[in-house]
Amino acid sequence: MAPTSALSGADGQIRAAGVQGLFHADSRALSQARLLVDDAEPEAIGHAHAGPGRTRFVSLARGLGDRVPDPTVRIDRVREIGPYGMAESVEIASTASMTVHTTVTIELGCDFAPIEVVKSGGAAEPAAAQAGADGELRWSAGAVQVVVTGKEAQAEAGSPGGGVSRLRWEVTLEPRSSVTLRWRAEVDDRAAVVVAPTGEAEWSMAEVTADDRRLTRLLRQSLDDLRSLRLAEAGAPGDTFLGAGVPWFLTLFGRDSLWAARMLLPLGTGLAAGTLRVLARRQGVRLDPGSGEAPGKIMHELRRHEFAVEGNGLLLPAAYYGTIDATPLWISLLHDAWRWGMPDGEVAALLPNLEAALGWLGDHADADRDGFIEYIDTSARGLANQGWKDSGDAVRFHDGTRAAPPIALAEVQGYAYRAALDAAALLGAFGRPGAARWHDYAGAMAERFRARFWVDGPHGRFPALALDRDKRPVDSLTSNIGHLLGTGLLSAGESAAVAGLLASPAMAAGFGLRTMSSEDGGFSPLSYHCGSIWPHDTAIVIAGLAREGFGAQAATLAEGLLAAGEAFQYRLPELFSGDAQSVVGRAMPYPAACRPQAWSAAAAVAIAHAAVGFHPDVPGGRVVVRPLEGAPLGAVSMRGLRVAGSEVTASVDAHGRSEVIGLPEGMVVDKPVAAGHTGR
Repeated sequence: MAPTSALSGADGQIRAAGVQGLFHADSRALSQARLLVDDAEPEAIGHAHAGPGRTRFVSLARGLGDRVPDPTVRIDRVREIGPYGMAESVEIASTASMTVHTTVTIELGCDFAPIEVVKSGGAAEPAAAQAGADGELRWSAGAVQVVVTGKEAQAEAGSPGGGVSRLRWEVTLEPRSSVTLRWRAEVDDRAAVVVAPTGEAEWSMAEVTADDRRLTRLLRQSLDDLRSLRLAEAGAPGDTFLGAGVPWFLTLFGRDSLWAARMLLPLGTGLAAGTLRVLARRQGVRLDPGSGEAPGKIMHELRRHEFAVEGNGLLLPAAYYGTIDATPLWISLLHDAWRWGMPDGEVAALLPNLEAALGWLGDHADADRDGFIEYIDTSARGLANQGWKDSGDAVRFHDGTRAAPPIALAEVQGYAYRAALDAAALLGAFGRPGAARWHDYAGAMAERFRARFWVDGPHGRFPALALDRDKRPVDSLTSNIGHLLGTGLLSAGESAAVAGLLASPAMAAGFGLRTMSSEDGGFSPLSYHCGSIWPHDTAIVIAGLAREGFGAQAATLAEGLLAAGEAFQYRLPELFSGDAQSVVGRAMPYPAACRPQAWSAAAAVAIAHAAVGFHPDVPGGRVVVRPLEGAPLGAVSMRGLRVAGSEVTASVDAHGRSEVIGLPEGMVVDKPVAAGHTGR
């Protein structure tokens, strides 16, 4: 549970190697937690998730008990992660006919390694432990202290210089009996910039019933995972946002936190409101090339200290603003939350921040004044690419060569277009000046985009990934253009062309939407951003396809994600391989992907929401119902949607007929898709 997470082997052992450990707020609290029975590791037979932050690991002590083929001593290690740290219960059960005597040991280590060091394969010097009374071990480093306590255990501190510390129990099991051992690790971190929020989750635990049971299972697991990713700033525990992902990005990320909150709007506006306020408090106020800060700009990433990655020259300040898209996404989240029923008072309080964000969009986002939003890292130590595909090789031409910055990404122009219209709607509704200016801005952006971005490919015309330094279209076919759907930037014919290409075998032969076409020179199914599949990316495109009426294409991508969900026990990772289903048969993992990941988990909500097609406009007193045509995912019902504080159920049956129950008084269904659709 954020800000704490644990990485272990499938057997539950946390070994002193690689990236395993108990992590708390950007630091590794325990580098080892290894269970031994008579100085040997038990034989693991399986593990299962047991709810948010809780996992059961089952193993056998083969050398104990009766000498018969069936095992007679079983160990259930139940691990629970909480904001405080980690607790474990170790139940040893014997079905043997004899009395069993054994020694159970937990071997422990601590190195306080920063998360970026662990991610790059490094480690820190082991910290020295101090043993106390009543089974206590303690490690300290600056403002961070880790205390491990084993109930009724003997504690043994390791030798100076990093010797292994231990908790030890002498256990006697009578025939057909059991004993439970308990220990816990608590982390006191006074320098953490993120903490566990107060109160319960800000969204409803919606219930989905569906003909395709995979959707039900995926949503249930995803909602559990999202609860475990809730975070707040240390100084404002009442405003919740979602940490991006476990373990590398369990902190505030502007783009990630905004997209996750936007996908969860059908379940309530509380998370969106908290996310908006947290980012508004850290909105840029000055020009600083080193951090990427600019007046009105929404930040990218928050850490407790500089984030340095060895080997690639990356050195990010603790508060880093190197993102080109978080600011327009912040504007659109404020608008969408207002449409879903965020109280007018909360919206009005953020209008000064909206106007500051528009100031960045108008004055700083387009450095060369060509009418497009572009980025370049002038610090030489920040992110070279600053869209959601932010790896160094993410922006490539069709032949595989890399584009040179400044770079204007296709989807960012769509975000800016949509943000301008959303801002105009908010300004007009709340009596603030400037709406006409941003309507004009959007119209001009659409004209420029149509003139400069469209290119010809072997399967027809499509928007380029980006414009490079020389204003040349970067002519690879990528998932980025799917983010344009639903923004309004494209005409009906242009949307149809994009939808067709995104559902083509080159893009959608895997378990969702590939980030790059298999026909492009830079494609690799295990490239981070040039051929892999990202669930959130696919979900954004599914939502856009659904809004524009391309139900068959949306269903193709949704089916891919549901199949991937099966492969990953319904906990979708940050990304996975873009191999074709015909080649691998099941989704293959990407090494070191975060899991759970906030926007990947939120993708389940986006799929269910697209299926029922429920889009409220609380200020306008209406709701548009547009389920996927022909119900390609079968019957789907979402109970627990929240609209202006009311609980709503939206359903579509197997014939495509929709029903809405529980709308707030005065709201009406405006545009049902087809005859027979009803609203109450």
